[in-house]
Amino acid sequence: MAKEEKKAPKLRFNGYTNDWERKKLGIYVPITMGQSPNSKNYTSNPRDNILVQGNADLYNNRVLKRTFTTEVTKTADKDDILMSVRAPVGDIARNQYESIVIGRGIAAIKGNNFLYYQLEKMNNSGFWKKYIAGSTFESINGKDLKSSDIYISNYKEEKSIGNIFQTLTKTIQLHERKCEELILIKKALLQKLFPKRDEVRSEVRYKNFSDAWKQRKLRDVVKTTIGEFVIKTKQKEDSPYPVYNGGTSYTGFYDDYNNDSNKIIISARGANAGFVNIVRQRYWAGNSCYSLSILNNQEMDLDYLYQMLKQRQHLFTDFQQAANIPSVSKKDVETFKVYTPSFEEQKKIGLFLTRFDSLIDLHQRKLEKLKQLKKFLLQNMFI
Repeated sequence: MAKEEKKAPKLRFNGYTNDWERKKLGIYVPITMGQSPNSKNYTSNPRDNILVQGNADLYNNRVLKRTFTTEVTKTADKDDILMSVRAPVGDIARNQYESIVIGRGIAAIKGNNFLYYQLEKMNNSGFWKKYIAGSTFESINGKDLKSSDIYISNYKEEKSIGNIFQTLTKTIQLHERKCEELILIKKALLQKLFPKRDEVRSEVRYKNFSDAWKQRKLRDVVKTTIGEFVIKTKQKEDSPYPVYNGGTSYTGFYDDYNNDSNKIIISARGANAGFVNIVRQRYWAGNSCYSLSILNNQEMDLDYLYQMLKQRQHLFTDFQQAANIPSVSKKDVETFKVYTPSFEEQKKIGLFLTRFDSLIDLHQRKLEKLKQLKKFLLQNMFI
């Protein structure tokens, strides 16, 4: 028995009960397939025509001006939907300029917000993969694009759906900008609150602190240990202790731990050798993970030391051993230079930067929740 075709999405606004109608994309709206100009006509002059050749010229749902051309082949108008038709297929953006030239990696589609977000949903769900399966080079031709099925409703419902996704997308972009701004502010603060390389004073100090900072080696303030290998098959999702090894985050969970909470860790080997992190709970350190334990908690503040090492993390790459697999030796960690003010000033700096990190984390969590909400709505408000 043939499966009955789905005629309406799972989630709808109140008052809409009509079935949606299936249409061919190329019949529903005009589509222009791009055509690349001759490369000899490419320029870097922004007074020439903007050329959008493919996915690399689309950023954050908008056109990224990178290349220009004096030759006009195929064009897209303002507010046209631009879709990448060559690897990767399916990424979309809105053209915010009056007119642009589109190369063979782009198709221009006339359409409202309802169609824009339906195309986004189709891309997220892997709709275009059936057209590119088995191809040496990932692409979709004009015939397949125009014959693709979409589903439409009445004008009012389409407008309501388009509006809610437009509002949600703008909110996500606002939070993305906020996160980017906070990260840039944090970077500037680190540069001001810690001494520059080979200097012994920071540019900005807390009031009533004026003493020169001391230069020390890490071995003077921490004990450095290397972890122990635990096979991946013994790690389980429902185990209580995260396993840290040579990456930028934990790799799994284990039933046992070999380190107590509140320690700084440094990746010992691999592509992320030298990466600095802090772990606030008990954990298992693998054999590609150094754990740093404060020797005297009345002389060295953990949060301060973490922030200083994080700010100087790039210097660990200077120590990477020349081998097939990058690595940082225990000796290099122990002899790494750090600069320390008085314990009281350390605590102020450490607390301030830790709170700033919490603010960044808060906005990033909000952003992630908004993205998850949009993903859920895309999946359930379209067929």
